[in-house]
Order: sequence, then C-alpha cells, then structure tokens
Amino acid sequence: MDKRGINVAFALFGCCAQLEQTKNLIKIDKNLQAKIKYDFSGKIWKHNASGGWFFVSLPKNISKEIREHLKWQEEGWGRMKSTANVNGIEWETAIWFDKKLNTYLLPLKVDIRRKAGLNLDDKVSVNISI
Repeated sequence: MDKRGINVAFALFGCCAQLEQTKNLIKIDKNLQAKIKYDFSGKIWKHNASGGWFFVSLPKNISKEIREHLKWQEEGWGRMKSTANVNGIEWETAIWFDKKLNTYLLPLKVDIRRKAGLNLDDKVSVNISI
C-alpha cells in the first residue's frame, strides 16, 4: 500500500472512531434517517380541561434547541413526530410546542401509562428521538 493509501485508511479509521463516539447521540431508524436523542426527567402532570391529557414537559433548554434547529420538521400546530421511551416502553408519538408554556409537551396516553406503570405527579426519565 502506498503512502496515499495509508493516509486514506487512517482518515477512514478516524471517521469510524468519531462515529463510534457519537453513536449514543444519533439513532439510525429503519429508513436510514438519523434521529437526535434527548434524555431528560420530568414530572407527569394533567391538563385542567375535562378529560384532560397527561403530559411531561420537556426542559426549556432542550425545547429551545429543538425549536432553533428542528422547527422545520414541525407539522401543524407545533406538532413534531418523535419516538419516546419511558420505563422501557417505546412508542411512536409526537411532541407538541405549547406557546403559553414555551416548551414542548410529550403526551402520555392511558395505554402507555398503564404499560409503564405511570401515575400523576410521578417523576420519570424520558428518552425522545426526533
């Protein structure tokens, strides 16, 4: 192998090493689309409307980052498709931007709360991939 070939091999190895270091930050889905992963903790709360939904609010710093860099992925009404994981239960969902609270909200449907053993006011660790 000539000197140029060795340099190319080292450059490729360096790229692979960098990719290995960042694999926890980026998840590749079935369609080979990179997803950005966010981990946070939050308290489960219920909206005060009758039959109100249960949510976990994303931290404001994460919401700000998502809004600044990924807002282009939003659909109507601040909805952004995502994958969530709480207590080992993973599901396809969407987060919603709430202008009044200035943060994204993760809705927790009743079937998810039952499967994950979640209750109002529980503090939970959440993983969101966008």
